[in-house]
Amino acid sequence: MKLKSLVIGGAMVLCAGLAVFALNKAHKDSGGGDPDDAPVDEHVEPLITVQTGALTNMTLHHYISGFGSVEPAPATENQPAAGGSLAAPTAGVVARVAVIEGQQVKAGDVLMELNSGTASFNYAKAQVERQKKLLAEQNTSLKNLQDAEAQLASLQIVSPVSGTVTRISAKAGTAVDANAVVAEVIDLNRLAVSAQIPADDANELKTGQEVQIGSSVTTSLSYVSSAVDAAAGTVLTRALLPPDNGLRPGQFVPLKIVTAVRTNCLAASAESVITDEEGKSFIVLVNGEEASQVPVTTGLREDNWVEIEGKDLKPGATIVTVGAYGFPAKAKIRNANAAESEPASTNSSKEK
Repeated sequence: MKLKSLVIGGAMVLCAGLAVFALNKAHKDSGGGDPDDAPVDEHVEPLITVQTGALTNMTLHHYISGFGSVEPAPATENQPAAGGSLAAPTAGVVARVAVIEGQQVKAGDVLMELNSGTASFNYAKAQVERQKKLLAEQNTSLKNLQDAEAQLASLQIVSPVSGTVTRISAKAGTAVDANAVVAEVIDLNRLAVSAQIPADDANELKTGQEVQIGSSVTTSLSYVSSAVDAAAGTVLTRALLPPDNGLRPGQFVPLKIVTAVRTNCLAASAESVITDEEGKSFIVLVNGEEASQVPVTTGLREDNWVEIEGKDLKPGATIVTVGAYGFPAKAKIRNANAAESEPASTNSSKEK
């Protein structure tokens, strides 16, 4: 009985062993062997698909950007202010408006006449004429004439400059308070743009620097305040506009102040310049079918270009643009630019 049991157990073990052997053989034949047993080719290099561009020489600028408002130019040593708002010299009622908006006037022209609680414009004007006649006959004093002229001046609004009437805010019969704004006259050929620039950027600003306003007007910086607006943390700047600039008082415009210029500098597209976690920058330089990292020092940035300096870098050198981020120190590449151009050239030949 024991012998029979031993024979049956041995047969079962043998069958199990044969089954395991058969399974292992089938697994190996199907390619599912142990990866550690596969041969390793230590000379295989990664092939990375990239897009490329070229280094180029160009002129780059550094800007301080902001927004400014168009307003009359301020007074200078040689000229008065280019106009602005005009206020009633005394409380009264508007007797006559002598101009319309858009009208050209000269310095000294009367724009508006007032009647006050003590005298009308016509009465004050007649008194001036009477005092002039009496003075000529030596029947009054110069002081009486001056007093009459002062009263007349308080009842009329006169243009301080030659320019354009840009606003009339009162009409005949309107009651106005003293110092109420009733009109505006501006010399439209003498305008300026004023802008508040962050105080942190103020050290870069100097009078004479180029200012680009919008897309069509270029002028220079004429004023940089030495004081900081404590509430806003900004510095007032001003640029005088050239005549016939197409801008209008009150307009809000974007501007850029050029604080640095690099001419004929080596530049790369911004996407091709990579900066690592340590703050070091590099580009990926292409040499045939290989590309490798090259350390660079960056400078000015403008639009999509970055000024760079690096060893043995020259204009026209091919660099990786798309695919530069995460690129290893050195690798083989497949240039997607060339691949994309091949079908085009094939189609052209077929068409011919």
